[in-house]
Amino acid sequence: MDTIFKKLTVISIILIYLIIVAGAVVRMTGSGMGCPDWPKCFGYYIPPTSESQIQWKPEHLYKQGTIVIKNEELRLAKENFTSTSQYQEDNWLPYTKHDYAEFNVWHTWIEYINRLVTVLSGLPILLLFILSFRYLKTNKRITQLAIITVLAMAFQAWLGKIVVDTNLAPVRITVHMLVAFLIAAILIMMLYEQQPERKKVEVSKTFKSILVFSIILTFIQVAMGTQVRQYVDEQVKLALSKSEWLTPTPVIFYVHRSFSVLIVLVNAWLFLQNRKLSLGLTKLNWVMFLIALEVITGIAMYYLDFPFLTQPLHLVIASLLFGIQFYLLLQVFYNRKQSVLLT
Repeated sequence: MDTIFKKLTVISIILIYLIIVAGAVVRMTGSGMGCPDWPKCFGYYIPPTSESQIQWKPEHLYKQGTIVIKNEELRLAKENFTSTSQYQEDNWLPYTKHDYAEFNVWHTWIEYINRLVTVLSGLPILLLFILSFRYLKTNKRITQLAIITVLAMAFQAWLGKIVVDTNLAPVRITVHMLVAFLIAAILIMMLYEQQPERKKVEVSKTFKSILVFSIILTFIQVAMGTQVRQYVDEQVKLALSKSEWLTPTPVIFYVHRSFSVLIVLVNAWLFLQNRKLSLGLTKLNWVMFLIALEVITGIAMYYLDFPFLTQPLHLVIASLLFGIQFYLLLQVFYNRKQSVLLT
């Protein structure tokens, strides 16, 4: 039982990171509105593969909720009906949640795959939720964390709908991304709770404070990075060349870049203190490695005009950095006590 539960936890963490990767690809390709409705896609459970499928047709059976594009607007079928030789406005409702009415098969399927990964990630999390009640009397922290994870996933799904309904409102996109980070953190805590008994690493209050500060900086940096990315998306819509995506350069970009210097200095101090005092926090090596990769991809995007894949890599590396930093927090704050687990 414990082995299965632990494997499910690991699988859930991996799938959450796959969601982040899929979301980054969606942003990179501009596919966020590939499916203009939610949870279906143009009113279908399996999205269309050609534009002809979402164009009005005479003598065609339409099911309630099916979406077509008519006069560059989305139209929603009121009920099941078969169209006549002429388009009848009375059979359709205007789609009022947004005015985006374009079809691109690649964008549609990229967004659809992103949704499939999200649904797939929900399955092991749901199993964790169900199985966690067996630990209610022996290790209630696991049950509590499983409940929080399910609620967070439900909120994330609802937020995904809101993001689509508001035609990718920047603030909602940022919140959507940060919630994914928090879900990963909860699952990492659940995995840590399943480890054998271990005492927290004894460090000074200053070290603890700086460590907390470092992860807060990462969280803020990701939020600002999402806003920079939103600006770039708007520039792309203007059909500008890559060299013009940051022209004029927004203030948020300079703040984002300055923050990276602070992040390097703060984490370098933690790294050096760990080596000097032999604290045994080996994952700080990974922190510095990932920060170096973040700096490299950031420089490449700015000075080399956004080379292919640098944008999603930049976000994925940041998400891994956050996860490792959170694990370090657990090591210095969380005293994992041995409890009787089911077998």
